Amino acid sequence: MATTTYDVIVIGAGPVGENIVDRVVQGGLSAAIVERDLVGGECSYWACMPTKALLRSGAALRAARQVPGAREAVTGDLDVAAVLRRRDSFASNWEDDGQAAWLEQVGVPLYRGHGRISSVRNVEVTGKDGAVTSLTARHAVVVATGSGALVPDMEGLRQAAPWTSREAVAASTVPGRLAIIGGGVVASEMATAFAGLGASVTVLARDGVLPLAEPFAGKRVVESLREAGVSVRLGAEAAAVKRADDGTVSITLTSGEQVEADELLVAIGRTPNTEDIGLDTVGLTPGAWLLVDDTMRVIGEDGAPIGGGWLYAAGDVNRRVLLTHNGKYQARAVGDVIVARAKGETVEDGPWGRHAATADLRAVPQVVFTDPEIASVGLTAAAAEAAGLRIRVVDYDLAATAGSSLQAEGYKGHARMVVDEDRKVIVGFTLAGPDVAELLHAATIAVAGEVPLDRLWHAVPAFPTVSEVWLRLLEAYGR
Repeated sequence: MATTTYDVIVIGAGPVGENIVDRVVQGGLSAAIVERDLVGGECSYWACMPTKALLRSGAALRAARQVPGAREAVTGDLDVAAVLRRRDSFASNWEDDGQAAWLEQVGVPLYRGHGRISSVRNVEVTGKDGAVTSLTARHAVVVATGSGALVPDMEGLRQAAPWTSREAVAASTVPGRLAIIGGGVVASEMATAFAGLGASVTVLARDGVLPLAEPFAGKRVVESLREAGVSVRLGAEAAAVKRADDGTVSITLTSGEQVEADELLVAIGRTPNTEDIGLDTVGLTPGAWLLVDDTMRVIGEDGAPIGGGWLYAAGDVNRRVLLTHNGKYQARAVGDVIVARAKGETVEDGPWGRHAATADLRAVPQVVFTDPEIASVGLTAAAAEAAGLRIRVVDYDLAATAGSSLQAEGYKGHARMVVDEDRKVIVGFTLAGPDVAELLHAATIAVAGEVPLDRLWHAVPAFPTVSEVWLRLLEAYGR
């Protein structure tokens, strides 16, 4: 079997893989990419883009109803068919021609099929027709295969054919009754979306809603979901599932109670897409998350790079941060460090260095597009304390800013900053309220840049905007 050689081979053509090959090619190396599904990955077709398209129509309607003058112009509810058509367009109708064309434009060959590491720096690609293509990398192989929905071993669950995030996001119709197992980001967003589309939604949140966020965030989302008619069952745990011949799904709780629905969404976490990519050939466990150093080289339990350092893993698959934007951030570092090592250039792998994904540990931004939106960056107060920091927590009511009163009648919101008292810098920031996603990057810059509070006093917020909360938080902190 003939082998084609490139400087770098990337397994997985999602946003992470795309960014890696882009940086590699810009750095003067050759690269090939392997994809068994759609070029563009989970984010483009079953997560970020179509999810937010589903949610946006409901958010816009709620916003209009909260502003006198606009409220009177709203005469109906959401047009479900129009919402789904818009969602389809943001998922490119589940066709990847455009993204595949981009790869061709930047000079990166696309190998469609299942990629598997067969030996040192070698990848075999099995196409849908069974034909096998052998690829060899001169410098590096990068695993960017992402993650899939975790479906636990629960009595009857798999046989009941539950939805995962993929089926929920791509649903062609809205079920009359939707039950959701889980209380995290996917569960909260899909509860918001489907309630807005007219479904009767029940959330079974054993560990609470948004349990990793600041407590006030989950509390506000629960209140909003319940106001929208969602049954939020905090602490409820599913024990068994059964789908009847008529399609009805029955979920038996550990309490013995039964919940019935037309569809069931399981949203309790993710699992790495590493089951059959050849990890066993390099002494690793198939199906495992991949440990990496700060330059994304795959390492063993002893901390040493696998095989001398030719294997990398970026994005969800390394479990550092399961968010598209941080995966792309890692990808830029990976692409650049592979080029640097190939050319014998200096590797800047210290904290905040060009080739180190330092933000993964200190400045991760995230937006949960629920009602209200939850936007956060850095550490929660609990996480900061657990890290041994001496902190001070400062809270402020977003509704007390002049900008919020202009934005909506009855505006509700909250802001919190977590200050490292020893360094006088912000290490965490969380916002809850309408459209707070657009306020987040300022906080991200403050946290990633470790901007001293004394300097932040000179960052004057425009009036009248919700961003005035920065001044109010500083005033509450004192100088």
